[in-house]
Order: sequence, then C-alpha cells, then structure tokens
Amino acid sequence: MTGLSAILIVVGLFLVGGIYSFVQQEMPKSLIVLLSIAAAMCLVAGVVRLEVWN
Repeated sequence: MTGLSAILIVVGLFLVGGIYSFVQQEMPKSLIVLLSIAAAMCLVAGVVRLEVWN
C-alpha cells in the first residue's frame, strides 16, 4: 500500500463520517449528495491505486 492510496482511503472514510453527521443534522440533500460523490471518488481512487491489482 502506497502512501497516496492510504491517504485517499482515509479521506474517503472521513467524508463518509461527514455524510453520517450531515444526515443526522438534516442538512440539505444536495450537500449530502455532493459529499457522497466526493467520498466515493476518494475511496475508489484509493482502492484502484492499491498494488494488489498489479
């Protein structure tokens, strides 16, 4: 696991926690969707960069 992939996965998990928090606070749905897209992109980028796939 490289450093960048670990950082991307950690940031993605941090954003997932933010999604949970925003849902609990009943924030606007558009903000939650935007945060969900960002979290998904970070997690997917981190997983794709793992050296397991080579």
